[in-house]
Amino acid sequence: MIVQSSVTLEPATELHENSPVPRHIAIIMDGNGRWAKERGLPRVNGHSSGAHALRAVTETCCVLGVECLTVYAFSTENWKRPAEEVSALFGLLEHFLESELPTLQQNNVKLRAIGRLSELPKSTLHALEGTIQKTTANDGLTLILAINYSGRTELEDAIRAVCREVAQGTLTPEEFNQAHLQKHLYTRDWPDPDLLIRTSGEMRLSNFLLWQLSYTELYVTPKRWPDFTGNDLVEAIKEFNQRQRRYGGL
Repeated sequence: MIVQSSVTLEPATELHENSPVPRHIAIIMDGNGRWAKERGLPRVNGHSSGAHALRAVTETCCVLGVECLTVYAFSTENWKRPAEEVSALFGLLEHFLESELPTLQQNNVKLRAIGRLSELPKSTLHALEGTIQKTTANDGLTLILAINYSGRTELEDAIRAVCREVAQGTLTPEEFNQAHLQKHLYTRDWPDPDLLIRTSGEMRLSNFLLWQLSYTELYVTPKRWPDFTGNDLVEAIKEFNQRQRRYGGL
């Protein structure tokens, strides 16, 4: 379902009418801190500007008809950052969830979240659960926030769940296969990403969706996340459409 949006794409970056669009796009939103440092601003200003970029990219996904958008909002490793920055990040997230709710509703966006959410600050978890509940009836783009997320801890949690099935006698080691593991992943309700975008030029996955990205096409841009626009997203999709996905075959 395509909805009305405030996003305006430049004619040179619009997709052709019959151009395919990835069903699921994942983004590592990197470079907020460096963006702020380059401007002589506190790091929190970079995170705030990054939230505005997320709104623009989300709206562009709605216009293009993308089904799922997963963004790396806060990793389990991010707890190592200074306490002041971590507190500011969660404060910004709570503000984002409250202030962006009308935009999510206007664009028919369903919000979801993955990660060890029970470990979040109570106020953040309350705000997150509230926005998820309020958008649950929407059937357009699914926006998935990876918060307190790690690809390794996701696999750890999934394997632990499989071990419980074996211990309970409902699954034998001989019966176990990839499908049994996948049904316990945080992302079990959605297809694997077709396209991963990483901003700020870093060439690594940073413990993000390690299982799901096995055959995902990668697109890395030197742009800092706050500078990434809807038009940049279209350019990434254009390059994606030039790839030939073989999934290990010829």
